[in-house]
Amino acid sequence: MENNNIPEVTLPSNFIHDFIDEDLENGVYEKVQTRFPPEPNGYLHIGHAKAICIDFGTAEKYGGKCNLRLDDTNPTKEDVEYVDAIMEDINWLGFQWDNVYYASDYFDFIYECALKLIDLGLAYVDESDADTIREMRGTLTEAGKNSPYRDRPLEETKDLFKRMTDGEFENGSMVLRAKIDMASPNLNMRDPVIYRVLKAHHHRTGDKWCVYPMYDFAHPLSDAKEGVTHSLCSLEFENHRPLYNWFLEVLNIPTPPRQIEFARMNVNYTLTSKRKCLKLVQDNIVEGWNDPRMATISGMRRRGYPAEAIRNFCEKIGVSKAYSVIDYALLESCVRDYLNVNAERAMTVLRPLKVIIDNYPEGQTEQIAVEINPNKPELGTRNIEFSRELYIEQDDFALVPPPKYFRLCPEKEVRLKGAYFIKYASHEMDDDGNITVVHCTYDPETRGGDSPDGRKVKGTLHWVSAEHCVNAEVRLYDRLFNVENPSDEEGVSSFQDNLNPNSLTVLENCKCEAFMKDAAIGSTFQFMRQGYFTIDTTSTPEHIVINRTVALKDSFSKK
Repeated sequence: MENNNIPEVTLPSNFIHDFIDEDLENGVYEKVQTRFPPEPNGYLHIGHAKAICIDFGTAEKYGGKCNLRLDDTNPTKEDVEYVDAIMEDINWLGFQWDNVYYASDYFDFIYECALKLIDLGLAYVDESDADTIREMRGTLTEAGKNSPYRDRPLEETKDLFKRMTDGEFENGSMVLRAKIDMASPNLNMRDPVIYRVLKAHHHRTGDKWCVYPMYDFAHPLSDAKEGVTHSLCSLEFENHRPLYNWFLEVLNIPTPPRQIEFARMNVNYTLTSKRKCLKLVQDNIVEGWNDPRMATISGMRRRGYPAEAIRNFCEKIGVSKAYSVIDYALLESCVRDYLNVNAERAMTVLRPLKVIIDNYPEGQTEQIAVEINPNKPELGTRNIEFSRELYIEQDDFALVPPPKYFRLCPEKEVRLKGAYFIKYASHEMDDDGNITVVHCTYDPETRGGDSPDGRKVKGTLHWVSAEHCVNAEVRLYDRLFNVENPSDEEGVSSFQDNLNPNSLTVLENCKCEAFMKDAAIGSTFQFMRQGYFTIDTTSTPEHIVINRTVALKDSFSKK
């Protein structure tokens, strides 16, 4: 898979690069090789975006390689759908791996390493159940207890492990544990499980294996087999580093990789737990993993977040060891900053109110030129039709205006963007007392939005021609949760209690410029005075569907 638009990565210096500089200067490694190793059991989220930028960006900085390695050691939770989605997300973010590998590529090697540990007297088969093993492990203040199987004869362990491999035993009946130190202050070093019986069909190896390695065993060995020099991972693996190093040391791995941890990305008002995200999908609370309210990369892409903005966001927050929670408003700000410069402008009326210009000639239509993007004058202008009957926003008219109201009302003249000054004349109402039509008059001398006599107006309204516009469904997305840390609650049901009931508002009768029916899926526009909007993946010329990417200004915190 080729990508000719790989971004130039200019990550600032950080402690990871300081460690790498030190290793290169001391001749520990001659080159730099990293890897991005997600488990294909769900879709990537905003936290993965940071890891992707660090892994691929570090390799880019040092002229090295970064591989994609799918950690497929748990076949009961993995799916080819997730593999495809992971690859698509990485490419969309603007990165390209050097090679694609799977942990399953190394299953034979990892198995041989397990046999070597047994031969070294550093592994044993334990027939205790999971709860018993957990109890024997001890606590942070109490040492663990040796398993009654810890000192079983080497040949017996080898025989049992072979029979486990041959499928003789049922799931959960026994495991292979490393023999390290049950009194270690680090719980990860207290004889961790390295293989378990798991009779499950694997999406790549089929039914070849009845035992599968645990992550803590497979990960360092996969890194080593692959030639990784620097294994960059999030901070929760810091306590696993002694175990990572122990496996590499006792197995006499030459030039072992170095694990370096960084603080994971925590963004408020988002949920990144794959288990809980899957629950949202299964319970139809969201449309799917790519629902625009999800913090998944595919969800943000569908919502219209540019890849460049996400990379800028990751660069702004930097790389550190300190735990912190990033304000979602910073991500939205990065999106706005990018789209303000790059998004094409368009006029769309979300909640239409008809305006009839009584003194405008019936049947006449004229072309009004509007800038495609004021930040890119080289793009020029686009013509939009102007006619006697228009639509404006309902909120842009008030029969009894509040104080400091500068939009259309009986007392004030306003400007129609790029067109004319208009004044209120009368209105029509339905039987329920709702205003349905506003009649106005226009000044034909004010074409272009300026008055020859120098009079000023404070209000400028966007509009579309009633005859020339097209209908669209517009989805106004807000944050999915109304608390800063929805994952902080215990249990699956409680985080659902924190759902924002106003996370999605659907407007079905919006009025757009006619060219929007031919806009490509994923195209993003600034709707004047409204915000930034993207053509949804479900949109068709016959039924236009548009997602609000982000409002012009952050309003969530004020709520």
